Amino acid sequence: MTKCLDPITNSLKLIGGKWKIAIIYNLSGGAVRFGELKRKLSPITQQMLTKQLREMERDQLVDRKVFEVIPPKVEYSLTEFGRSLKPVLNSWCKWSEENYELMHVISEDKN
Repeated sequence: MTKCLDPITNSLKLIGGKWKIAIIYNLSGGAVRFGELKRKLSPITQQMLTKQLREMERDQLVDRKVFEVIPPKVEYSLTEFGRSLKPVLNSWCKWSEENYELMHVISEDKN
C-alpha cells in the first residue's frame, strides 16, 4: 500500500478540490459549452470555473475548442488522459452507493 501513496498524492494534485471531479463527471458524456457547464455546476462562479478549466487544460485533462463564430462559442471535452479517469469515477460512484447509509450517518454526526 505504501508504494501507491505517491501516485495517489500526485493524482489528487491534478483532480483534487471542490470542482474538478464534478467537471470531469460532467464532461464524461462528451463536449460541453462553457455556459452549459456553468449551469450544471451551479453555484460555481464564472471566475472559478474558468480557473479550474485552465488548470485542467494545463494538466492535459481537458481540451478547449474555440469556434470562430459570433457570438464566440467554446466547448470543453476530456482528453484521452481525462477520459482514462472514467473507470476510477465509476468505481468511486459504486463505492459511494454501497456505503451511502454509513456516509449519511457520518455526515449527520458532523452537523
